[in-house]
Amino acid sequence: MLSHTLQHGVLVIKVDRDPGIDGRAALATHITRLVDAHHPRPVVIVLTEPAAGNAAVSAVLRAHQWCGRLGVLMSVVAHSAPVRRLLENNADSSGPRLVVHARVDTAINTAFAAAA
Repeated sequence: MLSHTLQHGVLVIKVDRDPGIDGRAALATHITRLVDAHHPRPVVIVLTEPAAGNAAVSAVLRAHQWCGRLGVLMSVVAHSAPVRRLLENNADSSGPRLVVHARVDTAINTAFAAAA
């Protein structure tokens, strides 16, 4: 369901499938634990097409709130324009803005540049 790598000092978390409503909390917990372990590195979460369901989007939005509390820059990659709009429209606006991209390379390069 989840894998991660470090690329140019950026934590890249790839979500391969939507966890369903019952797995949403577990996915959010996995993401926040990775964020905690790699803090203060910026984070890019990649939602693959099979992962672009409502439960995964909800887990990512929870993780964004966590990153905001820690002051960690977080970006999301989603190939689907409706999913990108859903993320942008529902992101927590009280902390750092959630940056949503269509391409992985752009997200990583932007996060790396912002952290430098």
